[in-house]
Amino acid sequence: MNDTSDPRFTALGGRPGKIVAVHLSYTSRADQRGRRPAAPSYFFKPSSSLAASGSEIVRPAGTELLAFEGEIALVIGEPARWVTPDAAWAHVASVTAANDFGLYDLRANDKGSNVRSKGGDGYTPLGPALIDARDVDPAALRLRTWVDGELVQDDSTAGLLFPLTQIVADLSQHFTLETGDVILTGTPAGSSVVTPGQVVEVQVDAGSLSTGRLRTAVVQGDRAFDAALGSLPAVDDTQRTEAWGSAEAAGLVPAAPVLTAALRDKLSRVPVAALSGQLRKRGLNDVTIDGVHALTPGSRFVGTARTLRFVPHREDLFASHGGGQNAQKRAFDAVEEGEVIVIEARGETGSGTLGDILAIRAHARKAAAIVTDGGVRDAEAVAAVGIPVFTAGPHPAVLGRRHVPWETDVAVGCGGTTVEPGDILVGDGDGVIVVPPALAEEVVDAALAQEAEDAWVARQVASGHPVNGLFPMNAEWRARYESEGRS
Repeated sequence: MNDTSDPRFTALGGRPGKIVAVHLSYTSRADQRGRRPAAPSYFFKPSSSLAASGSEIVRPAGTELLAFEGEIALVIGEPARWVTPDAAWAHVASVTAANDFGLYDLRANDKGSNVRSKGGDGYTPLGPALIDARDVDPAALRLRTWVDGELVQDDSTAGLLFPLTQIVADLSQHFTLETGDVILTGTPAGSSVVTPGQVVEVQVDAGSLSTGRLRTAVVQGDRAFDAALGSLPAVDDTQRTEAWGSAEAAGLVPAAPVLTAALRDKLSRVPVAALSGQLRKRGLNDVTIDGVHALTPGSRFVGTARTLRFVPHREDLFASHGGGQNAQKRAFDAVEEGEVIVIEARGETGSGTLGDILAIRAHARKAAAIVTDGGVRDAEAVAAVGIPVFTAGPHPAVLGRRHVPWETDVAVGCGGTTVEPGDILVGDGDGVIVVPPALAEEVVDAALAQEAEDAWVARQVASGHPVNGLFPMNAEWRARYESEGRS
């Protein structure tokens, strides 16, 4: 290490020989990206990208996708070469906070190297204080990030795909980790785009020990890149989605029509069978969630879908995904008032997909209903909670017998039909139907009109008229209905 007087290296006490960064390392981030690497992969960042707490990062002119990534940084003490995971932590001198900024406008042309997209001056703020690695458990470090004072990332090293000791050991089998080298250990879910005027803060805690908040202010630059020297910034919807964290956050998915109180009221007055008939007239036949029945007879609901997907049980996957705040618990903790938790269980009824505790949680959060094409444990207790539950049947076994809780807020297949987050669901004694939000007003108005017509026909039949010519109505009966039935 050298340059001890350079303010960029204040926290470290000098310039590191190299900075190595991990691509994907947290379970939450990998699930958000929809891919789980089997092993860690890396890229280098120049030491000139380091910055101290309190510094500014410049978003270059002509760019839009500057994204933060709060991370835990490891500083190497004793050089490491061919070390085992058990011995790796002894080669780490200290732990601190880092922010692995990236400019997604330059990402595509870097093709994974991140040379330009993450190598800019000020793109690796680090500090402000170091925590002695000897005083901490590498499996119990907490990482938090704030943007303008709002907490946007909160995870711990317990959520890593690859333990910190594995990362150190893996790197050491490829090259010598030298004293002062820095390893950026990846970011959890919550990374997103920041704009000029915003402030990002990152903090790492180990029990009572803390790095303090690493603070970086985003400012707008006035210098643009020169096309005569190299490729220019370019973005597409893929880069926007990954930079913002989701297509919704990037503004690429139109907001679904709101299930207003008026629309909800109309839907609550229409039988599922009537909605099915109207959707069929519009060419939509595969919109029923088949094989599910109300746990409590007489149950009825209207709500928007919040989805949860289970995959078939596999012991190693259940070990990595089944514990802690898994996808199942996240769904029930996140459900909002008026939403329906829709669970894809592949029609597998050989274990429960929820029990009374989760039903109580959904009820407390004012969810509209729970729909699962799998089983329900504690069926009598769940029924007593008071929330409508539609299920393929009761089963006493726990989740891990047949399922692994995998992901939330994605399109799922439930009871033979696809359900997207935000779809409108209606359930009654005939079953559950999915109403595409864009068609909801049209379909419910048509169904209400048809219900009124059917009620008039029923009265005529009850008064002694034959069904022939009346149901469906011929021209004569239609004219009579138009003159009498609508009055």
